[in-house]
Amino acid sequence: MNSNHGKIWLIGGTSDSVTIAETIAFHEFCSVVTVTTASAKKLYPIAPNLMIEVGQLDRQGMRKLCHQKNITAIIDASHPYAVNISQQVINFSQEYCIPYLRYERPCLPINSQVIQLDSFDTLINGDYLAEKRVLLTVGCNPLHLFKTWQNRSILYARILPKISSLEIGLKAGFSSDRLIALRPPIIAELEKALWQQWDINLVITKASGELGGEDIKSTVATELGIPLIIINRPKLIYPQQTEQLSDIIKFCEQYC
Repeated sequence: MNSNHGKIWLIGGTSDSVTIAETIAFHEFCSVVTVTTASAKKLYPIAPNLMIEVGQLDRQGMRKLCHQKNITAIIDASHPYAVNISQQVINFSQEYCIPYLRYERPCLPINSQVIQLDSFDTLINGDYLAEKRVLLTVGCNPLHLFKTWQNRSILYARILPKISSLEIGLKAGFSSDRLIALRPPIIAELEKALWQQWDINLVITKASGELGGEDIKSTVATELGIPLIIINRPKLIYPQQTEQLSDIIKFCEQYC
C-alpha cells in the first residue's frame, strides 16, 4: 500500500489528536482522521489537506480506508484506555506492512496522596471503597463495575452531559442525584467545591494525563488531604511510540 504522496491515517477522538491534526495540516501533510461520532468531527480544523471520516472501523473497513485513501502510515492518537482499538490497528498495520506510530500522552508525577492501582478489578475486589463517600471520575463505561458497592459505600459519578451517559449511570445503580453531568476541562476551584459539596473522602480517576485533568485532581487531593486512586493505563506493547509532536512530523516526512 506504500506509494509516494500518500496520506497519514490519524486515529482520533481525543484532544491530543486534534492538536496532532492541526500540526500535520500546518506542515501541509495530507491526512485522514477517523472519529467515532459526528460531534467529535466538529473539534477538528477545516483544512484542504485534512479529511475527517466518521464511524467505527472493523478490519474490512480498515482495508477499504487504506486502499481508497492511499494510506502510507498510521498515527494512533486514540484514548490511552482504548487498548482494543490500538491492538486491532497494530495487528492490521503489521499484516499490511504499514508504518505505525503511537502517540502516548505524557504521564504525570505521583504525589503522596495518590494510590496507584493496576486495574478496576483490583479496586473493586479490594476494600478501598468500604464505607467511603466516593467520587468516580472515570467516565460512564466502567460504572457497571461498581454496582456491588452501591450498598456498601456512597458513590457519586461525574459523567459527560449526554443522554446515553446518564442512561448508563442509572442502569449501573446510581440515583440521579448522584450523577453529575459536566463537560471537562474542570478548573481547580470547581473541582475543590464539588468535592466539598458532597463531603467526598475518596476520589477515583484514570491516568489520563494533564489533558484529562489528572494534575488538577492531584493538586486538589493534596490540598484537601483526600486520597486519590489512579487506575493505571492498560499495558500494551506498541511497535513504536512517542510523546513528542516533533517525532510525529519526522514520521510524516518519512512516510508521507
